[in-house]
Amino acid sequence: MPIRIATWNINSLRLRIEAVSRFEKAFRPDVFCFQEIKCREAEFPYAALKAMGYDHFAVNAQKGYHGVAIASRFPLHDIESRDFCDKGEARHVSATVQAEAKGNVSGFQIHNFYVPAGGDVADPETNPKFKHKLQFLEEMQRHFSDDAPSSHAILVGDLNVAPLENDVWSHKALLSVVSHTPQEVERLNAVFESGGWTDPVRRQSPEPERVYTWWSYRSPNWALANKGRRLDHIWIRGALSMLPAETQIVRETRGWDRPSDHVPVLLDLR
Repeated sequence: MPIRIATWNINSLRLRIEAVSRFEKAFRPDVFCFQEIKCREAEFPYAALKAMGYDHFAVNAQKGYHGVAIASRFPLHDIESRDFCDKGEARHVSATVQAEAKGNVSGFQIHNFYVPAGGDVADPETNPKFKHKLQFLEEMQRHFSDDAPSSHAILVGDLNVAPLENDVWSHKALLSVVSHTPQEVERLNAVFESGGWTDPVRRQSPEPERVYTWWSYRSPNWALANKGRRLDHIWIRGALSMLPAETQIVRETRGWDRPSDHVPVLLDLR
């Protein structure tokens, strides 16, 4: 029996809790990771998520901005929030998921990230937001270099980088656009390599297949134009990378009422 993990930049959890409920009824994830929850912990919708069957939580929240959370049907242990770049921003939370009831997967660590978007100008000298993004990725790389690459772990989240040519609608047009610049791609690749990660989405859908998880609100007809980017990721390592895995990008949610501009990514580990 598989264990199902979902990651979704929800762009305000309280505002879109009905969409979360609709998604849960259709896809039944065991572990749900959210980014951009945009609320303080006291405002977090614990009751609504408990009604969906999630009894265990790891929350790193702040007022109005950012924020990440894990909601799980299984117990969570060793909960930790790391303040990357010491800016006091709620951009990371990790926990150990104890899931003995799911067969071969008895326990694993999960990291949930919301990497800074980086602003509009791809120049760290003139754009402090872009400089912060590059520094954040560099600190992630150092963190996972010090970690044990053989440990059973999953990294999920809105990493705000589309690293491959076919992770964007036009590689040539977006080379100088924040989220696909060589500086960001180089640093995200360093995080990937330093942690010994594998990418089950691209293992299932290798290039040149185009894969997107985000479509801008600015597009008047996002589905027809289809100018997307793959900003949301699930990586696995250790013994987990040896298990049969299936992934799904749930594009249909982008067309729901009051949607997030990101869509959920699902991972089934058998």
